[in-house]
Amino acid sequence: MVTFGKTLRQKQIQEWQGYYVDYKLLKRKVKRYVEQIEVSAENPENVMKDFSRILDKQIEKIVLFLMEQQGELARRLSGLGEQHDSLIQEADGIKASELLEAYRNVANDLLRLLFFVEMNAIALRKILKKFDKRFGYQFTNYYVKTRANHPYSQLRQVFKHVGISAVVGTISRNIADLQDLHGCYTSIYDQPGLLPLDPVIKSIKAAVDRLMDSTDFLHYLGKHAFIIPDELSSSSEDHVADDRYHFLSLLLNLANTFLYMVNTYIIVPTADNYSMNLGAAATVCGVIIGSMAVAQVFSSVYFSAWSNKSYVKPLLFSTIVLLIGNTLYALAFDLNSIYVLLVGRLFCGLGSARAINRRYISDCVPRNLRMKASAAFVCASALGMACGPALACLLQTNFKMFKLTFNEVTLPGWVMAFAWLLYLFWLWIFFQEPSNENKENKSTAQQTMRSENIFIENSVAQPLILSLEETQEDEDREFDVSEEAAEESRKPVTSLMSAYKLLTPSVKVQLFIYFMLKYAMEILLAESSVVTTYYFIWSSSKVAIFLACLGLTVLPVNIFVGSYLSNILEERQVLLASEVMVCLGILFSFNVTNPYSIPQYVCSALVTFVSAEVLEGVNLSLLSRVMSSRLSKGTYNGGLLSTEAGTLARVIADGTITLAGYWGMSRLLNITLLPSLAICICSIIGTCFTYNSLY
Repeated sequence: MVTFGKTLRQKQIQEWQGYYVDYKLLKRKVKRYVEQIEVSAENPENVMKDFSRILDKQIEKIVLFLMEQQGELARRLSGLGEQHDSLIQEADGIKASELLEAYRNVANDLLRLLFFVEMNAIALRKILKKFDKRFGYQFTNYYVKTRANHPYSQLRQVFKHVGISAVVGTISRNIADLQDLHGCYTSIYDQPGLLPLDPVIKSIKAAVDRLMDSTDFLHYLGKHAFIIPDELSSSSEDHVADDRYHFLSLLLNLANTFLYMVNTYIIVPTADNYSMNLGAAATVCGVIIGSMAVAQVFSSVYFSAWSNKSYVKPLLFSTIVLLIGNTLYALAFDLNSIYVLLVGRLFCGLGSARAINRRYISDCVPRNLRMKASAAFVCASALGMACGPALACLLQTNFKMFKLTFNEVTLPGWVMAFAWLLYLFWLWIFFQEPSNENKENKSTAQQTMRSENIFIENSVAQPLILSLEETQEDEDREFDVSEEAAEESRKPVTSLMSAYKLLTPSVKVQLFIYFMLKYAMEILLAESSVVTTYYFIWSSSKVAIFLACLGLTVLPVNIFVGSYLSNILEERQVLLASEVMVCLGILFSFNVTNPYSIPQYVCSALVTFVSAEVLEGVNLSLLSRVMSSRLSKGTYNGGLLSTEAGTLARVIADGTITLAGYWGMSRLLNITLLPSLAICICSIIGTCFTYNSLY
């Protein structure tokens, strides 16, 4: 693939120096504003207006140069188009090659222009974040809202790249036509998937993909997986990821995700019956289900750390532990021991490899396939969630073999043990461990990219007027030191406490929202068998069908939100609306009538579950954008934090169900719903306070 290397970047920055954002000027302005406000010499409102005016000037400079360059490209393409038309009549292969090379030259110039837009967009984001951090209020939200939505917006030219797509289309179509010397007359517009395989087109497509902030279903699902992207990835790092990529290994990684979700939910419909068969109360099902989550709190950390060195070894260990755990779960019936049952579920939790599943996609899948892999990760989780209860519905039998009992409560354990045994063989034979050499190369590539970013930022930051006084240079040196410190701070965090310190108030609220929705969902799912048996006398198969139907709503709901809703509403609006709907679903679930009806339970459960699914996708999508880039890598990454928050919520929810059982079955539903309602109301209040910072 053609790459826009460091030397070319440096050359371009020098050539177009006067048209880049004057980063150093803006930094100096921010510092002066801080000093003026500290001595109460300036009104904050006047500061915002003055800084807005300066930014408007900088953006206007960028946009006018961008339009000038686009016009030049359009002029050249128009001339080449006339030559192309005459060439069609002559069918001259030599002239076709020359014209193809001319189009490639235009494409390379377009690649330079895309880099110019990308660097300015990054510089603008950095200075906006710096302003917000120094002043403590959301200037970014005010500036973007007032400028981006204006009919004469120039900011949209920088962040939405208006007009560039048309140039890309013209170049792609003509290169495709010239590469087809036999004249089959197949247009790229008739078959969008058949883009020319020319390396420069691949480079342009990769650059455009980095720039565009798409909201289609695939990207929405990818963000749902919460695999945090770096702000700017290098071509060298992408090359390393290409070397590490192995399709069958990725499939096995996704299969692990699917099987683990099946393993989690296959026992939910029968957990209360199992506990009663072993002489315990039905509400002990909360402990049975929750013990897996308790172990997962710890397994997420050590698997995340282990994945720094290897992928196949922790996956093999995880599979063996899950095989043992499910076997113990199934044997507990014949041993008549609730303790063996709980130990089995603890082993299942200790085998949770979801941290590895996310990490593998982040590290070993090429950037151009990473979003698809992330979407597949979400789909595999959703299908596993639906297939678990559905599979439990099919295991309604009772027989003995080799003195072992196979019935509706033990078969989930036996089936999953057999599934993990098969998976173990496939993993051992077909999984390809990424080489350590490639890991070292990836680390080197990341260090190289960081040094390139430093050069780019410093180059863009060079002032337009070179004859600055020395006092001004001394004044800037303090900022340069702070920028170097900031660059140093991009290294991965080394502890949970360090990761926690990086969380802003809005990120903390969003993690609390994630805790809330997981708590509400766990209460709904884990106590479903107990509640429906008590109020409606449902059998295990009916409970399984009900839970499977809930699980099947996940993908359609995400399609609706990702393809339609997110295109007409802001994500923060969807976030707040989803929280309110979860709250309403919980309210409607309370037993305030006698008798408690099936329509009330089913409708309220559906509202709660669907709203929580929408909320989860939007919440993680927002988190993937606003969380610190330091949390995109290393052991204590953003994915681990969100996993820990969700797992802790499940543990507390399952414990709540068991404790509520002491007040009797008649009060179980209302007692377990009260904490859900209180937590949901708190999350809505937190969202309202941080609403303006969610952008």
